[in-house]
Amino acid sequence: MTNKDIINISLKGGTVIEVKKGITLEEIKDKVQTEYNALIVAAKINNNLKELSFTVKEDSEIEFIDISTSIGQRIYQRSLSFVFIRAAMELLPECKVSVEHSLSKGLYCEIKYKRPINEDTVEAIEKRMKEIVKEDVKLIKKNISKDEAKKIFSKFNMDAKEKLLKYRDKENINIYSCGWLKNYFYGYMVPSTGYLENFKLKFYLPGIIIQFPTKDQPNEIPEFKEQPKLAAILREAEVWGNILDVGYVANLNELIENDKYPELIRIAEALHEKKIAEIADMITQKEKRVVLIAGPSSSGKTTFAQRLLIQLKVNGFNPITLSTDDYFVNREFTPRDKEGNYDFESLGAVDVEQFNEDLTKLIQGEEAHIPTFNFLTGTREYKGNKIKIHKDQPIIIEGIHGLNERLTKDVPDDKKFKIYISALTQLNIDNHNRIPTTDTRLVRRIVRDSKYRGHSAITTLKLWKSVRRGEERNIFPFQEAADIMFNSALVYELAVLKKYAEPLLKEIDDKEPGYAEAKRLLKFLSYFKSIDDDTRILQTSILKEFVGGSCFVE
Repeated sequence: MTNKDIINISLKGGTVIEVKKGITLEEIKDKVQTEYNALIVAAKINNNLKELSFTVKEDSEIEFIDISTSIGQRIYQRSLSFVFIRAAMELLPECKVSVEHSLSKGLYCEIKYKRPINEDTVEAIEKRMKEIVKEDVKLIKKNISKDEAKKIFSKFNMDAKEKLLKYRDKENINIYSCGWLKNYFYGYMVPSTGYLENFKLKFYLPGIIIQFPTKDQPNEIPEFKEQPKLAAILREAEVWGNILDVGYVANLNELIENDKYPELIRIAEALHEKKIAEIADMITQKEKRVVLIAGPSSSGKTTFAQRLLIQLKVNGFNPITLSTDDYFVNREFTPRDKEGNYDFESLGAVDVEQFNEDLTKLIQGEEAHIPTFNFLTGTREYKGNKIKIHKDQPIIIEGIHGLNERLTKDVPDDKKFKIYISALTQLNIDNHNRIPTTDTRLVRRIVRDSKYRGHSAITTLKLWKSVRRGEERNIFPFQEAADIMFNSALVYELAVLKKYAEPLLKEIDDKEPGYAEAKRLLKFLSYFKSIDDDTRILQTSILKEFVGGSCFVE
């Protein structure tokens, strides 16, 4: 082999290895897999995400992606879904499989068939999946014309995919094969089914949960934990989707194309208002004094809290609001994370003792001197904001730790009403390509951070990892403790957010670490037709909190 046949590969950490020109990423992966604690499923070459089947023909910087990362997780789950769909279609001819949403650290799916599925069905599908994995079937990608893809989708009764082709700008599309089955997926796959050894299926009426390793436990399947309240609100989201007759992006695009979206906006907003009014009625009937609102980033907590306050006023109450942010400890006492940065999302960043003392005084009808936190100096200040309320006035508290009992430890349970809010989208790209709720929230935050905080999209993407870590630690473990859950997603919102988010994402340079994520989000948004007229959206809408024009947000 001559020098012309050798190329240099720079790996993360500074190691440089010599390999033959034209080698695949999978072959290089085999040389380094033992240095990783989790299964490698893809790689970045010079900061561009590539499948392991990609051939390397020149000197390159390579960063391998394993399943302890968000990108790796998506690739593993997507590939596993493909095998699940094939196994189900083989055992239940002419069935329709839909990949719905995340649930209990797994992926909830449903199968429409001429008879209901049961435990035996699930066991049979799992057995067939294991056989396909053992066969190590190649997952082959082929670029074909839209006309060819239409025939494939028609053959396999993939109606939503066929409809969505109409709104695709490019004339060609990538189709994957897993043996006899051909399908379209939004994103990359592993090279072959042999990578997918680690999974389980669980019968979860009326569907199935696909269980797999997580980022935190990349080599084992976590124990299944029931999440009945979250499951119920996700089912409600499906019902809302049916009411609106918008289950997939193609349905939404048709309404926009035919200028029928204004009615969709009105109905979606009315559903929100009805739900908020029902929650206010529950608080009124149960005579709750403290209303706690918690939820992950960009779930619309601020607008929700204001709309709930209005509905409580309609019911004859005069609520006050308290912010846990004003009870931050002085900067020097703020705990730090593993990297040594201030951890403002830790409960230790809040003076829980003082907060409970003031809350108890208010509930008992005593006067409390409420502080204001000065974020510039990092100190708590008292500016004479003294409050005294009567026994019928509810106190609304909105913040990240609202569902954590330690935040309101001195307040009896029978006085509290806990609300969990998140954007749990009822819309999917098609039957097999879901829209993660995290993506909806991330797009919301990119738009809001640009408008209100002067942040670039890359700044938001860099922060997102720590935000998600804080959610996993401080919010999600307590969500089932909520008395009620509110779904803040609006079925039309991504069509509105698109025009704001796309220019911001396109600004991200290909040298930035968030470049691959920006490309993924741009591709995701490309499926949507844009709603350009924001005047149709009410000023009270949760969406206005992010795009501007809200009557609640300055």
